[in-house]
Amino acid sequence: MGKCIIMGAGEFCNEQIIDKKSLTLDKEDFCIAADGGFAYLQAIGITPHLLIGDMDSLEIRLPEENDTISSRSLAIKKLPVEKDDTDMLAAVKEGLARGYQEFALYGALGGRMDHTFANIQCLHYLLNRGARGVLYGIGIQILLLQRGSIVFPASMYRENRRISVFAYGGDACGVTEQGLKYTLDKACLKQEFPIGVSNEFTNQESTITVEEGMLLICVEDFL
Repeated sequence: MGKCIIMGAGEFCNEQIIDKKSLTLDKEDFCIAADGGFAYLQAIGITPHLLIGDMDSLEIRLPEENDTISSRSLAIKKLPVEKDDTDMLAAVKEGLARGYQEFALYGALGGRMDHTFANIQCLHYLLNRGARGVLYGIGIQILLLQRGSIVFPASMYRENRRISVFAYGGDACGVTEQGLKYTLDKACLKQEFPIGVSNEFTNQESTITVEEGMLLICVEDFL
């Protein structure tokens, strides 16, 4: 099975998507526009399979249910304005209901701080259901790691790229960082102390492991 790609209405650079080709849809992928994220997708010529949201941040004409854009029929699911789920979480639930385990959440960072934090909570929601997700913003990626390891290839090295690791949801123990400029060996990261901020990739493969607890990993490019 492919991955579920969700486009939110947070800050994002359309040119960055095109230049870096970071937003590509494979045949088995399922693409969801979360409310205003539909405008971003239209701008780069991508038609989602589903548009979902309360439509409060959509400033363009909505297509009718039977309209076809780029030879694909667009399904629309309108949500009430007063609801418990954010549009992004509603989109995540749609992807899970279709059996997807890998999620790429674009336009999920920047803009309103409350929505940014809510989108980080969506990553936790996915982890608790056996799935994984990554948040993408302008020059930044955020993911959660729980009791496991993640490997970054040597190609991740870039002069102005930083990687930060924070304890999330409590202290994180047995944290090991190998192949980065600053290493750790079975350390305990306290939620109150940001010792893992601003590490750097090197010209070699790097690995981050956590044995107990959860880590928030942030990869950011500084221009």
